Amino acid sequence: MLEVADSSTQADELSCLAGIVILAGGASKRMGSPKAELILPTGERLLDYHVRQALELSAAMTSDLPIMIADNGRGFSVNADLSKKKLPSPIFHITDYLSTNTLSSKSVSKKDDKPIETGGALVAIEAALQSLKRLASSNPLTKNANWQQSWLLVISCDSLIPISDLWQKLQPYITQADDKSVICLTDDSHLYPLLGLYRLSIETELKQYIDDGQRQVMKFIKPIVQPVPFTKAWQALTNFNTPKDFARACLALNNL
Repeated sequence: MLEVADSSTQADELSCLAGIVILAGGASKRMGSPKAELILPTGERLLDYHVRQALELSAAMTSDLPIMIADNGRGFSVNADLSKKKLPSPIFHITDYLSTNTLSSKSVSKKDDKPIETGGALVAIEAALQSLKRLASSNPLTKNANWQQSWLLVISCDSLIPISDLWQKLQPYITQADDKSVICLTDDSHLYPLLGLYRLSIETELKQYIDDGQRQVMKFIKPIVQPVPFTKAWQALTNFNTPKDFARACLALNNL
């Protein structure tokens, strides 16, 4: 559960979190269907679950955090009940950053009988960072502020970790690891870079990395990452790639 901080702490948090991006563009080959469209036991679609969680975090922080959906052009809609709510946070789709040198691969998923290309998660994160930079530059309240020290919260559609809980877990490391530009979860052997925070100031560096033909997430983040140990109960909630994995994650969510 998200605990609302006192006014001074909350103000500090608001100056740190600039927006949220939900990564929903993966090929989902082993799952057999797009993860964003998986149905939870409650009847809620997975993408709507993450959007609702993001809206609740924004509302609890009395902020208007942009909520971006990076679905690689698949056109996943948001439940009308969520989009109609009188909440200040804008919800919008973003297009992956495209570079003439970006490596891309063909997925088996199709839209209008045409293969959908994907350049990996980094092109979606780059697009989200660029979107937040444009929003900051057009906002007179942030135009002259040190907005580049703010953060983007990234969550992927192979996870059921509540967004507010993820933020509460990662947020303390913003000050504890102020020399790092990426903060993400880790278990005993793996980093989870698609469940993490990315400082807005790395946008130019990430763009150059992609323009150089690179898309390996681990290679990019390794020198700048602060790992944060998993909460044990979250272990089964993420990294699901098959229907069996998803069923296990749903059961774990129900047992939280």
